[in-house]
Amino acid sequence: MNRSILAALALATLASAAQAQTPKEQYNAESKRITTRYAEDKKLCAEESNSAARMQCTRDAKSEYDKSMALAKAQLKASPAKPGASCMECGKVTSVVVSDKAGEGSALGVIAGGVAGALLGNQVGSGHGRELATVAGAAGGAYAGKKIEEKAKSTKQWTVHVQYDDGKQVSFNFDHDPRMMSGDRVRNDNGNLVRN
Repeated sequence: MNRSILAALALATLASAAQAQTPKEQYNAESKRITTRYAEDKKLCAEESNSAARMQCTRDAKSEYDKSMALAKAQLKASPAKPGASCMECGKVTSVVVSDKAGEGSALGVIAGGVAGALLGNQVGSGHGRELATVAGAAGGAYAGKKIEEKAKSTKQWTVHVQYDDGKQVSFNFDHDPRMMSGDRVRNDNGNLVRN
């Protein structure tokens, strides 16, 4: 029972000291403490006068040593590379900008605009002037048709600007509202920006 209390106190002391150490340093300190404790337990076992009690004490000490080492190894594996350190692609949203993304015009808009412009241009003037007005109307109509189609197909785009913890700045574009605000903690998850 005294061993359990001492082990609990030792773990509590170790936990408070471990916060300032890397996981590897924590593991090294813990394994050193466990080995020292095991050596002390073996000395106590050697002082037993009864051989059966001595053997049982030695087995118990070895069992405690094995359990403690397994726990220390499991904690090392579960620990991040650095305590309190952030991931390589974690950061903070610095701004979110909403803009209109122009749609792409197709041949349909150009042709429809050109035909409409040519018809309107044909209504103006007579003779040679009518031919020039028709050509100008077709060219102007084609341009206007392309622009009208682009405007009709335009969409909203959200650009999220992120500054990673290492200082690097990156932007992510979304075709929908990502529901992020300036100051949000985020990380790059295989090209997808997600909240931390």
